[in-house]
This record gives sequence, C-alpha cells and structure tokens, in this order.
Amino acid sequence: MGERAGLFNHERCCGLAPATQWPMMDGMSELDFIRPDWPAPPGVRALTTTRAGGVSPPPYDSLNLGAHTGDAAACVAENRRRLALAADLPGAPVWLKQVHGTAVVAAHRATGVPEADGSVTDRRGLVCAILTADCLPVLLCDQDGTRVAALHAGWRGLVDGMLESGVAALGGPEGLMAWLGPAIGPDAFQVGAEVRQAFLARDEGAAPCFREDQEGRWRADLYALAARRLATVGVHAVYGGDHCTHTEAARFYSYRRDGETGRMATLIWLA
Repeated sequence: MGERAGLFNHERCCGLAPATQWPMMDGMSELDFIRPDWPAPPGVRALTTTRAGGVSPPPYDSLNLGAHTGDAAACVAENRRRLALAADLPGAPVWLKQVHGTAVVAAHRATGVPEADGSVTDRRGLVCAILTADCLPVLLCDQDGTRVAALHAGWRGLVDGMLESGVAALGGPEGLMAWLGPAIGPDAFQVGAEVRQAFLARDEGAAPCFREDQEGRWRADLYALAARRLATVGVHAVYGGDHCTHTEAARFYSYRRDGETGRMATLIWLA
C-alpha cells in the first residue's frame, strides 16, 4: 500500500496519467538510459534516453518524447510518464520549443514551453531538458554541483554560438565541465561546402574537423567542433562524444536516417 501511494504521489506532482491505462509491451518494458561518464559531483543527476521502453508505434517506436513529431499525443504523454517514473525525476522537465537558435532560459523562470535551445538552473529539483535526433545534446555542470545546463547544438547552433550562450548563462566557465551526448557521428554527418565555410569563417582552426568524402562533400565532426567552441570560452573538461545516432539504429532516433522519427531526451538536474 505504501509503495503504491508513493507512485501515485509522484504521478500527481508531475501531472502524469495513471500507469494502469497502458500495458507493458513485449520488448519495450525497460527504458535504456545512458548515464554521462564524467566526474560530476554527487548532487548532479543526468541521463539521455534511447528509443527503448515506450508505447509509440512505428516510425516513432518506441520511447518518443517529442510532442512535435506527428506521434499521437497520448503516446508521448505516456512515454514522458514512464521516463519520469523510471528516472525518479523530481518534477516535470522544462520542455522547450527548439528552433536551432542560441536562446537560453532559466528553468525557474520558464512558463509554458519557452522558445529556446537551452535551459539552466541553480535551483534543486528543476529538470532541464532538450530533445534530439542527430543534433548534439550538451550538458554542463560545475565542480561544486551548484549550476547545470542542457543545451541543443546542431550545426547551426554551434556556428551561431549556442554553447557560448550556455556558458554565459551559467555565469562563465569557472569550474565548468561538459558532457557531449549522442549525436550523428563524423563518418555519417555529410554537409556541403557552405557549412564547412560557415565554421571556418568563425574559426580557421576548425579545418581538421572536416573530411572530404568521395562525393566531393564533407564529413563533419560535431563532437570535435563542439569541443573547440567550448575551449574558446574556457571550458576544457569535455567528456562523452562516443556514439553515432545515425549508425546505431536499434538504439537511437536519427532524423537524417529516417526523416519521420521520434526524439530522445537529455536531462540534467540538481538533486
């Protein structure tokens, strides 16, 4: 009785529907989280979801967390409920309307679904969240465990200064470390010469982050590009960058690979 009461209270505080209205589906019963491998202090909690553990049908199968994808709203709501319970979230994540820009909001001031590509907080119990399906999710925290950020960085955001905006929103780089979550890898991310030139116009030293392919186009390394941008603003402790959403089809959504698809969530909060 006590265990069920605790579950009910968590559902109610997160604004979630009761678990009994959805069955556990074969092969989808367990959520598969990726936990950052970084020396964050104990009070920092973070994870990235994969596509496993939800109720969405193809092509969103199965833990689609994006409400803008064309998936049924009821499926997305149930997937978000499962995420909240499995990850023991302290409250509903601050979801964003991501527009490939550089705006960063304070999670404790956010209302509704802010139009931004990042959120930060120094308050405990507030969950910063972003959605991705090839773009780069970047988490930031400080060594004292007092401030965190979740940032959405596709190539446009990297060029325009998304990471710099996130560092500035946290008050500067002092004591910060970064984790680069699952994104499209350097062997799969094909771009045109105009994308390469946009980066080189900002940083000529970024040339090694691009490799010309047999089609006369370029393969871009988002992880390396992000690490360079972080270094320019004083964040040198950078971890992660060891997945490819495009090639790891069984585990990750990829917009480039599939077009119509779901979204993973990358979350961070202070416990």
